[in-house]
Amino acid sequence: MFVIARSELIQMFRNRLVLVTGLVVPVAVSAFFVRQHKIFEDMAGLGYIAAIVMFTVMAFGLYTTAVTTLASRRQNLFLKRLRSTAAGDADILTGLLLPITVIALIQVAAILIVLGVVATAPAQIPLLSAAVLATLAMMVCLALATAGLTNSPEHAQVTTLPVSLSVIAVASWVGITGTEDLAPLKRLLPAGAATELVVNAWEGDVPVADSLILLVPTLGWVVVALALASRLFRWEPRR
Repeated sequence: MFVIARSELIQMFRNRLVLVTGLVVPVAVSAFFVRQHKIFEDMAGLGYIAAIVMFTVMAFGLYTTAVTTLASRRQNLFLKRLRSTAAGDADILTGLLLPITVIALIQVAAILIVLGVVATAPAQIPLLSAAVLATLAMMVCLALATAGLTNSPEHAQVTTLPVSLSVIAVASWVGITGTEDLAPLKRLLPAGAATELVVNAWEGDVPVADSLILLVPTLGWVVVALALASRLFRWEPRR
């Protein structure tokens, strides 16, 4: 697994397109929100900024890059060759996705730390960490499912758009309007409950025990995405 991860990390830094979409774009967008935090804080609060930053990195840095990587490795038959080795399926997928997952986690942590320094630190850091990790798991599993519908790296530019744009749109909707109205709908949508959880963790206005239940919808999407991935994911190109 770690040999595969090391090889994938080297390939990622050699690929300029992946480097830009996976590292530069999410950081640039996040830096804009952090730099303009006073404007957005007045509009919706720091929790909203934290949620948007998190989903920007997760959607474009992690999810899109993961789908592109898996589609590329399938197209050049690298996945097929890996299955002929002693590595199991779980080890192969973990090795391929580990580098970009770790990088995305570091990016989110670093940007949120900077936001906490230049503005106000989160009130409930353990709760915020739980929200980030649950979101990370959801986006990785959604990437596995989407990769099953993606024929090539070029095709990934199309297949990843619905999820990428949807989670950011939902995060903005929930972050700005809150969950006083249409709460069940907002929480069931991907990114809805996670956004509310991030807002609660940053603002500290809701008891931890009441916020923990918000992990359930996000983890539910993890289960749904894994079920879809098990049916849709392919190890070889379609003939």
